[in-house]
Amino acid sequence: MTRRLFVLVLAVLVLWPLAGGRPPVAAPTVGDVASAGLAGRLLVATERMGDPRFARTVIFMALHDADGALGLVVNRPIGDITFKALFEELRLDPAPAEGSGTLRAFYGGPVDPARGFVLHSRDVMLDESLVAGELAVTTEPAMLRALAEHAGPERSLFALGYAGWGAGQLESEMARGDWIVVPADSALVFADDPTATWARALARRAIEL
Repeated sequence: MTRRLFVLVLAVLVLWPLAGGRPPVAAPTVGDVASAGLAGRLLVATERMGDPRFARTVIFMALHDADGALGLVVNRPIGDITFKALFEELRLDPAPAEGSGTLRAFYGGPVDPARGFVLHSRDVMLDESLVAGELAVTTEPAMLRALAEHAGPERSLFALGYAGWGAGQLESEMARGDWIVVPADSALVFADDPTATWARALARRAIEL
């Protein structure tokens, strides 16, 4: 992995519980359950999307209510790091054994890149996990240890940063045709080949929820 990505990952894990800034939507807190709306669904950029930060993106919506929305881009991987190297650099004991696996990091969105999220299936949860449809989002480093110890969720995705919208902003973008909404199929969210996710998701445009 690149040095830039490694520094970003370290920053996330060191600052994760203390990440600064004032996001458009508050990060998940203990016991939160996502409200109605688009939470738990996928937001898919259309060909009309003019913002290069979101061109050809597929976003899992974690929160969506009258105050705004928060989501994680699921189809832009930026690099891998081994759990062993990560834990040793952070001086977390015990470090995973050699060959324990790697963690793929994704670009989660342009807001607050020093904040990390694990999007995952609900078979393993923490008290702090945010439920959004059939999946959950966790911002606690304990989830990374569970993943490293092969005791984490069956499906997971680690994202740096997120996509955020203020009140009414996302609705305006949808009204002008920038986005469509499709169900959050795990095969799309946790795709083996994320580079194909956008085309596959866009092909479902006939599904209106």
